Amino acid sequence: MKFALISLGCSKNLVDSENFIGILVNKKGFEVTSELNEADMIIVNTCGFIGDAKKESIETILEVSELKETGNLKKIIVTGCLAQRYAEEILKELPEVDAVIGTGEIDKIEKVVDEILNDKNPVETSSMDFLANANTDRILTTASHTAYLKISEGCDRRCTYCIIPQLRGRLRSRTIEDILVEANNLVKSGVRELNLLAQETTEYGIDLYKEKSLAKLMKKLVKIEDLKWLRTYYMYPDSVTDELIQVMKTEDKICKYFDIPIQHVSDSILQNMGRAKTGAHLKDILYRIRKEIPNATFRTSVIVGFPGETQENFEELRDFLEEFQFDYVGVFKYSREEDTKAYDMNNQVPEEIKEERWVELTNLQSKIAENKNRAMLGQTVEVMIDGVSTESEYLLEGRTKGQALEIDGKVLTNDGTAKPGEIVKVKLEQNFDYDFIGPIVENEKQ
Repeated sequence: MKFALISLGCSKNLVDSENFIGILVNKKGFEVTSELNEADMIIVNTCGFIGDAKKESIETILEVSELKETGNLKKIIVTGCLAQRYAEEILKELPEVDAVIGTGEIDKIEKVVDEILNDKNPVETSSMDFLANANTDRILTTASHTAYLKISEGCDRRCTYCIIPQLRGRLRSRTIEDILVEANNLVKSGVRELNLLAQETTEYGIDLYKEKSLAKLMKKLVKIEDLKWLRTYYMYPDSVTDELIQVMKTEDKICKYFDIPIQHVSDSILQNMGRAKTGAHLKDILYRIRKEIPNATFRTSVIVGFPGETQENFEELRDFLEEFQFDYVGVFKYSREEDTKAYDMNNQVPEEIKEERWVELTNLQSKIAENKNRAMLGQTVEVMIDGVSTESEYLLEGRTKGQALEIDGKVLTNDGTAKPGEIVKVKLEQNFDYDFIGPIVENEKQ
């Protein structure tokens, strides 16, 4: 049987998709295809975090459903966060869907496939205990030199706007030993860059070791000989320890890349969100990092239009973004999600005001990024080559240590040759938006 998989949402979802593919190829002997028209079965791994993501997921399912009439398609399986959240509704409202698998039932894919081939319509959403390990089948969908490595699942925090704990369950950390096995296997297969994932990487290990253990894990990972870059995502501000800062400062293989979603800086908004203790405390953490690692790259996300956000609150956030000069900022309009505390809060902000604030911060960050990037012109930087550019077949593209896979800018090379995964030196001569162009001036010594 040929199957295709569409992975929506975050990179954590992508790892789940890679597990699905691995199980079906290795255990069932199925053939995976990128051509939807050729597929006998399609899996849509959905996101259900906020309104826009839910809309995209539903639209994708509807588009795929049309292939039952026009292509080879016989079966559709919906998985992921939307499936976990709205399983019964999906089967009721979308009769073209044959089965639903939630976030904690990834290992049930074999059983589900067997059942739908016998014309059953299984729903597997009752458990959220699944945690992949080094022995879980997986086939990478990223380039062969880079891979995501999920170190835990779930979340024990209860941010008032967030539905994730209800969709992903409690915090479940993998053991350091198990992570090291998978990391070594990935590196042996040719991976040179590992990207650590979790709902909050800085909370890693609290459930197993009764302490924040990300720093300890990273110190062990950098000892893998052929690993070149190690990057970590999704750090909760209050959980960034001095030990972690020092490890990231001193270990050359670790990218000085701090992905720290702050969401806001106003004390009252932070309190209502269930986030950081105070804005001052949050700022102290960020400036402490910058003092220790002046060349660190900072990515964050913020929410505008949270219930009760006044113009004064918004201006406080805007002023801090201008003051701190983050490298990358994801600006999100508050999405009112049922089954969250914030859903019933008073003083909901009108959509038009959310939009105005979103536009203002987005434009502000574009100017900040443009100025920061222009200041880098003339520098020679290390770049990991990802392959032929999506912009032009005559260019190669890659990333610096300050550019994360798929979400940040890239470096295009207009002179020189290199193979994917090779770390070269590029002189930055031009920039547009978040991207740079320049020649390769030195190749990696073999």
